[in-house]
Amino acid sequence: MNAPNLPLRVLIVDDEAPARHRLRDVLADCVGQLQVDIVGEADNGLDALSQAQQQPVDAVLLDIRMPGMDGLECAAHLNRLPAPPAIVFSTAYDAYACQAFDLNAVDYLLKPVRADRLVRALSRAHRLNATTLEHLREVHPKARTHLSVNEKGRIVLIPVADILYLKAELKYVTVRTAAREFLIEESLTRLENEFGDAFLRIHRNCLVARVRIREIGKLPGDDDGHFLKLDGQDERLMVSRRQYTALREKIRAF
Repeated sequence: MNAPNLPLRVLIVDDEAPARHRLRDVLADCVGQLQVDIVGEADNGLDALSQAQQQPVDAVLLDIRMPGMDGLECAAHLNRLPAPPAIVFSTAYDAYACQAFDLNAVDYLLKPVRADRLVRALSRAHRLNATTLEHLREVHPKARTHLSVNEKGRIVLIPVADILYLKAELKYVTVRTAAREFLIEESLTRLENEFGDAFLRIHRNCLVARVRIREIGKLPGDDDGHFLKLDGQDERLMVSRRQYTALREKIRAF
């Protein structure tokens, strides 16, 4: 957070302009109780993350339900910043979501937002950890639109649509796109569960993007050996005997 007696630097994030204007008006009404400097507005998670990397932000008022990257995914990426901002979620009334927030001691606002509730939320807002965000994601299950890595103090987003394959190596997973490779610290099994049939398992340590599969062939001189090639790649990825039959059936099903 910022130093004592300095205004709280707040970023407002909501895909609906009236909701952003409402928050601005309510914050203006709170001036006697809480000094706030609105440093920006964003109508989507990608823009919010970009703005948070361009300037110091103490707290983010973050809508949960937004097209594309929702508030929970945005919060997870914001948490990777060297100095993550405090997060206050805003949401239309959802009993299950609110119960999850309460259980995880997460600050949230119900729309339409009231001035006294906003002051209280911002006054006690805190940074969220990964475990808390995972618990909230169980209430709002939605596959991420991006993976992210921290490189030289900046967050680099990897669009899931650009990923060719995910390969587990020791405690890391290599994320391969047409442009380059990234290393992330995530579980391959968790990624498989999250993205469902968008990524197919071809080996115990490798998932490939289904829409990127270009060719499946046999290895010369090995009746049980198979390989797979992806769009724009000459690299052969080995397909295990165990996964080959299931892989062919899944490809035929689409």
